[in-house]
Amino acid sequence: MRASLSFPDISPDILSFSIGGMEFALRWYALAYIVGIVIAWRLALAALKRPALWGADAPPLRPVQVEDLLTWIILGVILGGRLGFVLFYQPGYYLQNPADILKIWQGGMSFHGGLIGVVLAGWLFALSRGAPMLSLADLIAHTAPPGLLLGRLANFINAELWGRPTDLPWGVIFPGDAAQHCPGVLGLCGRHPSQLYEAALEGLILGALILWLAYRRGALKAPGLITGTFLTGYGLARFIVEFVRQPDAQFITQDNPLGLAWHIGGYGLTMGQILSLPMVLLGLWLIMRARRALR
Repeated sequence: MRASLSFPDISPDILSFSIGGMEFALRWYALAYIVGIVIAWRLALAALKRPALWGADAPPLRPVQVEDLLTWIILGVILGGRLGFVLFYQPGYYLQNPADILKIWQGGMSFHGGLIGVVLAGWLFALSRGAPMLSLADLIAHTAPPGLLLGRLANFINAELWGRPTDLPWGVIFPGDAAQHCPGVLGLCGRHPSQLYEAALEGLILGALILWLAYRRGALKAPGLITGTFLTGYGLARFIVEFVRQPDAQFITQDNPLGLAWHIGGYGLTMGQILSLPMVLLGLWLIMRARRALR
């Protein structure tokens, strides 16, 4: 007998209303972005107002510059996240329907694309302000996990990005025919709540580790250490969760039921794992580089 949990009765909309015949709604996903940005802003200000955290090097920015940086980062997240989804996950579709690239309200954002967007935005911002790039990267990286935590919780509320079928007692029966019916399974299909796994690993645990390193272990005094920890931690967490996360439908075929983006025989990697490996390698290199500088 398959023991599964019913999906909680939570609407994706916090509130909705109509003005002049036009419908408006505030969604949990939008609120996650807004609150995540506010938390990142406050964390950045708190770190910049404590010069002792940065050792002999001054903080990379003055507190009054945080708002400007935030504008650049938001643009990087949105543009990078959308273009990353287009290029990494559905290039064929968007090549035939280029106008749909702009329809971000229909969903489709890639974390790895957003990360590339943030890297480019931070790099350009650092060049324009003469800020030290690695220290600025550390400032940005240490503010990211709360937003990831909230975003994954919003993914769960939206009943999207669910996991593979499971017999585990905490498997969740997500709404919708695509989620509830699985090949070879009689009745409703319980699935891994992979969004909650990612919320715990990428948001809560990684965030706590980074804050401990920054505020208790002096990690901001070694430029690149926090950034390397974030890249390695996220990459490993995402790589592991991908084993139980349902791949995008376009990767699943009769010959490739596991939805592997690269495979030889029955073994291979999902697109999320392929994109996470460079993060882990770059993160480990930054950690080793920073630790050598501390000696």
